[in-house]
Amino acid sequence: MKTSLPRFVLLLVLIGVTTASTHAQLTPRNLLTTRYAPEAVRAALLPRASWQPFPTTPEKWSQALSAEVRADLVRAGEEAAKAGFPMLPATLALDYVRNGNRTRYERVSFDRRSNLFALTLAEAVEGKGRFLDDVINGIWAVCEESFWGVPAHLGGQKTGSGLPNVEDRTVDLFAAETAALLALTDYFLGEKLAAQSPLLRPRIYHETNLRVFEPLSREPQRYGYLKKGAKVNNWNPWIMSNWLVATLLLEKDDTRRAAMTHAAMDGLDLYLNGLGDDGGCDEGPSYWFVAGASVFDALEILHSASGGRLSLYGEPLVRNMAAYVYKMHIAGPYFVNFADADPTVNADGAMLYRFGKRVNDDTLSRFGAWAHQAFGVGEAIRPTLRSSGFNRQRRVQNILALKELDALPKTEFAGVRDAWFPDVQVLTARTPKGLFVAAHGGHNAESHNHNDVGDFILYAGGQPVIIDAGRGIYTAVTFSAKRYDLWYTQSQYHNLPTVNGVLQKAGREFAARNVKAQTTPDVASLTMDLAPAYPAEAGIRAWQRTVRLDRRAEVLNVTDEFSLNTAPASLRQSLMTTSSVDLATPGRVRFSDASHPTVQLTYDPKRYSATVETLPLDGPDDEGFKTKWKKPIHRVLLTAVNPKASGRANFRFKIE
Repeated sequence: MKTSLPRFVLLLVLIGVTTASTHAQLTPRNLLTTRYAPEAVRAALLPRASWQPFPTTPEKWSQALSAEVRADLVRAGEEAAKAGFPMLPATLALDYVRNGNRTRYERVSFDRRSNLFALTLAEAVEGKGRFLDDVINGIWAVCEESFWGVPAHLGGQKTGSGLPNVEDRTVDLFAAETAALLALTDYFLGEKLAAQSPLLRPRIYHETNLRVFEPLSREPQRYGYLKKGAKVNNWNPWIMSNWLVATLLLEKDDTRRAAMTHAAMDGLDLYLNGLGDDGGCDEGPSYWFVAGASVFDALEILHSASGGRLSLYGEPLVRNMAAYVYKMHIAGPYFVNFADADPTVNADGAMLYRFGKRVNDDTLSRFGAWAHQAFGVGEAIRPTLRSSGFNRQRRVQNILALKELDALPKTEFAGVRDAWFPDVQVLTARTPKGLFVAAHGGHNAESHNHNDVGDFILYAGGQPVIIDAGRGIYTAVTFSAKRYDLWYTQSQYHNLPTVNGVLQKAGREFAARNVKAQTTPDVASLTMDLAPAYPAEAGIRAWQRTVRLDRRAEVLNVTDEFSLNTAPASLRQSLMTTSSVDLATPGRVRFSDASHPTVQLTYDPKRYSATVETLPLDGPDDEGFKTKWKKPIHRVLLTAVNPKASGRANFRFKIE
């Protein structure tokens, strides 16, 4: 594994300036496996027969949940019984290689699992036996599938994408999810299932062992998310947390149970090693809920299964990782959304509240309480019952926290003043009267990368003004060699300059240089040189961008100072927005919307001309933009008049 020196962050207290000299490096902390050797793990684990993380009888469920919640769970089971377990034909799996569609197969596969979980919880809570036959049908249907994952993830099998190869078992996100689902089903209803047939519980173990335990134990090096010395993404903690649940609930052999637990801890270390000390997530907040939050899921399972003897809750890194999510919150459902991250998230308040309590972060607990009250029980319960709910052990723990959450007084959350993550080079800041800005440096090989080094977003009154459009619906193209043919991954559709028609390029070498952040009570700014993010043919010697939020004046200034090899044939700035755009007055662009105060951009009309275009959003993956933004997306183009080889341009944003 690569060894690196500790990150050097220069703090000038008087002016509050920080410099990010390195970012997104690996730090071989190995927090779990350094602290807990294999023999220590085995000694710490509670015996499988005596570990009861969740209620096991209707009487215990009655004590843990309100009558209303129990009734909701039963109703969801009744709905799932009506829906049943639709077929997963081979031709549906072939969609991915035939036409690039991945959603039709996934919808059926995910519904099968959501229905089984809803039926399982309904029977566990009610205990009358009326859901058992449907549960049995669901278990059998899932166990008879050729692959527990999704066709989009079959590229790693030896025969490539298409139909699953049952002689070459691979473990993706949803194979691991399915293993945890069946383990929970066995835990909640095992004795009842055994009374119906002696073959049901052995079938659950057999299939889980064949499809998940053996592949992960035998060939961990096969999987990128377990690759030593590599920076891994959300796949790692998402899969490790589910592997832990399945292992600890299903594996009867104590030696193997402890060995797989330690192996999953070793895997989880790889994710933690890839985080900076600031805990920042380069995938963004929406992916944090299956990345950092999945780390929490794993730590909770380890803590519970060991009676608290296996724990990392005192580690500053874990606390910083947890705090990241509220530091990236803008207002309401809006979060900072660079790259593939979504602009809105109905944040899982119950999980955030629980995480905050574990790491003694009162701000995170208050944020979780606020989110739970703001978004209701939808994220705490509904995904548990139907539709897109993954991380099912988390959903059960959320349900068990509802009594405590519902007893809390009304909670407000105003957001943090500013935050700086030097490892991923993201700055967030807000003003007292409602301007919010986020900007980042980084590089163009980050997880879920867009070519967007130097991008920024601006919100007013908690609503979007200058946006990062985000991503479309995932298809076969999304993570292929054609990824950067997609319009929304290109720098010209981010809030960035385009020089001589040349765009930023993908790759680790295309990065910001000399990145400096400043945060004081009056000012928050991020300064960086964007030149290395562009290829040589752009002709850029230096492009220093400063994104500066002046809290006293309630003004955002974006200033670009540049030096080119020669006067460019063309130079233009792009600004993305969902607001209505008024260009009637040269030198001014008015961004207006009923949801936010009007923001005025001023620029030098002698040096730039302004035009606006509305994106057609008629591509095969563009439906996602309509769903997420619910408004047309416009691109304002500020085109330089007689551009020079060097210059300075300032773009000033202020609420009217």
